[in-house]
Amino acid sequence: MVFSFVACKKAAKDAATDITAANDNTMAESNYNDATNMVDASYALGASFTARTETGSTGARIEDVLGTVTVTVDTTSATHMITIDFGASDYTCLDGRKRRGKIIATWTGSYRTPGTVINISFDNYFVNSNQIMGTHKTTNQGLNNAGNLVYKIEVNGSIKKAVGGTITWNSTRYREWTAGATTLDPRDDAYSITGTANGTTVLGTSYTINITQPLIRKMSCAFIESGKLELTPTGGTTWTLDYGSTGCDADASVSVLGLSYNIKLF
Repeated sequence: MVFSFVACKKAAKDAATDITAANDNTMAESNYNDATNMVDASYALGASFTARTETGSTGARIEDVLGTVTVTVDTTSATHMITIDFGASDYTCLDGRKRRGKIIATWTGSYRTPGTVINISFDNYFVNSNQIMGTHKTTNQGLNNAGNLVYKIEVNGSIKKAVGGTITWNSTRYREWTAGATTLDPRDDAYSITGTANGTTVLGTSYTINITQPLIRKMSCAFIESGKLELTPTGGTTWTLDYGSTGCDADASVSVLGLSYNIKLF
C-alpha cells in the first residue's frame, strides 16, 4: 500500500511537470511562429521588401491580419529594416491577442532569393502580458523537390510569463511555404514545419522536442491546426503533443502511457 501511494504521488508529479513542459513549449512555438508570420505579412511578395503594398491598395497588409498597427519600412539605411509597432499600451488585435511593443526585422536580400538572411529582434514586446525576448534568424534555403521555398528558422529565445517565471526555448525548424506563395495576400499562406527544439520550463525542468508529424500553420488561423511532436522532459517520460485535426481552434492534447490531457494554445 505504501509503495502504491508513493508511486501514485511520483506519477502525479511527473504528469504535472510534463504538462508544464507541453504548455510552455506550445506558448513559445506559437509566439515565435507568429513573429515570422507578421514579418512575412509586412511586405508584398515582390522582388524585395521595398515592394510592400501601399496603403489603400487591394493587396493585403499586416493591418488586414492583425488590425491597426504601425509598420515602417526603412530601405535607405545601410541595414534595411522593418519595424512593426503595436504601441506602448496593450492593443487587441483581430486574432484576439493583446500585443504591445515592437518587432524589428533586418534582411540581407530579397525574401525569395536563396541565401537571404532575415534577423528578427524584439523591443519591449508583449503578447497577453507575456514578454517575448531573444533572437530569431531565418535563412532562405531555396526550392525543395516539391518546388516550394524552404526557410531554416533558428530561435534562441526566452519568455517572461505574466503569471511569473521565465521559460527558455531554442529551436531549429524548417518552414516549407506550401500555399499562397503566388498571391499578394498573406491570409492564404500555409506552412509545413519540421525540426527540433529544446528548452526549460518555469519550474526549471529541461526538455527536448522532436516533430514527428509536420505542424501545419495557416495565416488565416491564429493557431497551429494539425501535427504532432514528441516532448521528453529530462529524466521523464516521452509525451506526444497532438494539435488535432479539427481545423482552426485553440484545442490540443498531450498523451502518455494511455492517459490524455487537454490543453489550450494560448
